[in-house]
Amino acid sequence: MSNRSKIRELYMKLYHNENALNELFISMDQYKRERSKDLILMDKNQRNWYFGQDIVGMTLYTDLFAGNLKKLNNRIDYFIDLGITFLHLMPLLKPREGENDGGYAVEDYRNIDPRLGSIEDFTKLLKDLRKNNIKVCIDYVINHVAKEHIWAKEALNHDRLKQEYFIMYDTDEMPKRFNRTVPEVLPDKCPGNFTYYDEIKKYVFTSFSEFQWDLNFQNPYVFNGMTDNLLFLANLGVNMIRLDAIPFMWKQVDTSCRNLDPIHDLLKMFNLIKEDVCPSLALLGEAIVEPHEIVKYFGNDTEPECEVMYNANLMVDIYNAFASRDVRLITVDANRFQIPHRGTWMNYVRCHDDIGWGFNEQAIKSFGFDPYQHKQFLIKFYGNEFNGSFSKGEIYQFNPLTRDARTNGTLASLLGLEKALDTKQDYRRYESIRRINLAHALILTYRGFPLIYSGDEIASLNDQSYKYDPDKKNDGRWVHRPFFDVKRSKNKDLMGTVEYDVYQNLKKLIQIRKKLSFLQGQANQYALDLNNQSVLGLIRQIKSQTFFALFNFSENSQSVKTDHLRQLFNGIHAIDLIQGREFNLDDETIELSPYEFVWCVKNKGL
Repeated sequence: MSNRSKIRELYMKLYHNENALNELFISMDQYKRERSKDLILMDKNQRNWYFGQDIVGMTLYTDLFAGNLKKLNNRIDYFIDLGITFLHLMPLLKPREGENDGGYAVEDYRNIDPRLGSIEDFTKLLKDLRKNNIKVCIDYVINHVAKEHIWAKEALNHDRLKQEYFIMYDTDEMPKRFNRTVPEVLPDKCPGNFTYYDEIKKYVFTSFSEFQWDLNFQNPYVFNGMTDNLLFLANLGVNMIRLDAIPFMWKQVDTSCRNLDPIHDLLKMFNLIKEDVCPSLALLGEAIVEPHEIVKYFGNDTEPECEVMYNANLMVDIYNAFASRDVRLITVDANRFQIPHRGTWMNYVRCHDDIGWGFNEQAIKSFGFDPYQHKQFLIKFYGNEFNGSFSKGEIYQFNPLTRDARTNGTLASLLGLEKALDTKQDYRRYESIRRINLAHALILTYRGFPLIYSGDEIASLNDQSYKYDPDKKNDGRWVHRPFFDVKRSKNKDLMGTVEYDVYQNLKKLIQIRKKLSFLQGQANQYALDLNNQSVLGLIRQIKSQTFFALFNFSENSQSVKTDHLRQLFNGIHAIDLIQGREFNLDDETIELSPYEFVWCVKNKGL
């Protein structure tokens, strides 16, 4: 069955509207004709680029990192030096004025935020990055638009057709019914899920804030319009588009309005459409939900949805391991899910958002812990409320009824550097740097490709200045969104500084990773039970090549039995590619120092 036939089948299943479908096909044909020669060449030769072990990403806010797009263009050498080959540029599209959820309240999908530059500045940046083999991802907020978006403005102006682009009611009967089963996203900022607008006498579905209106994807013209915007952005020359908040895209009364089946049909259509028009484009899904729901957004090898998904589960597992000195949750989760051959993870240890403490409760129970109490432990440990914790994070969105909460903070502050510097204890400083380096090593090892959060490569600390900005002061997530510290970044070349120890370690690991074929995104992976709760063992395999990594999540030295490794390597010597250490696997154990990690192969050749 052709792509167009598959699109037709899915479209008519959801919408039963032949005229709307024909309009969609006309739009697709137009964008296909308008695709530039260099992008067509990219479509031909770079269909599965995101699997390469050479893909190492960084996510950043353009204004915080450089000021604007032109100045960002002048800093390409910084990315080249570190080894970055992929940039996720945080919201670039024109947001509403004033409070805008960090740019996620989009007013205009066809224009760049004027504070950052113009479409011309952006396309020039894309071309210059492409010349340096750096690929680009941008955000596409797909669940909602700003209330200043043209569709919402027309709806507020009593345009009945545009009102059908949103979910709105004349009375509070249906909103109350929805609220009985739909969880609040941000209870402190936006209690309930609806906002009443007196000018139209209607209640509007607003999951994230009163100025972000949820789109009605049960309307085919909403799907067509958002597809049109997606293809416009693809034709600018981006390599990946991040689909924001996909679990929320379909609303159905008497459900949670999360992860509903029609969403998967929508994503299958988006994938088929981009395969038809711009096949080198990859779709990144943002679904911060239960792990068993996240994997569904890959689709399968015959019906793909998103090629890449955020591995939010890994981030939580990493912090859990540091706090508990127990790696069993990572081990279980690494082996828990099989993802399609055509899909891969984007692995990160920090991002622009808060940390929500969702984890595999069944596994936690099997370890002898109560899930509720364990979550409370993590909230307090990383919220600077646990005696003996090394962390200096901050509690966010605390719910006094459930005592649930999330956590904010930079990687360095969460993993102990800020406290170590406050107390001026050198050994704590040393430990915190080793934690940071281990965290980066793990996301560079795990199946998929790594995404470094800008500033983490130089161990940026929490920034409290947001409290003095009226547009930011009510959102604690800005504590880990500091301006890039150019002065501190110069220390990356100064031996003996924190910045040097973190940056140069990361740079070295990236250089090694790019040479290792068994770290590409489709290479097999499984975690080993090493009979040591503090040490994680990962195996990566491709064809006849095998690689193993060990990570000590404890501040104490650990002994690792070699039983499994000996079977894997048939008793031969293993070589650590990072430090050059040799291990005889005929020996009973391997000794690891506090927070030490190793990357091992059978011989010295790469």
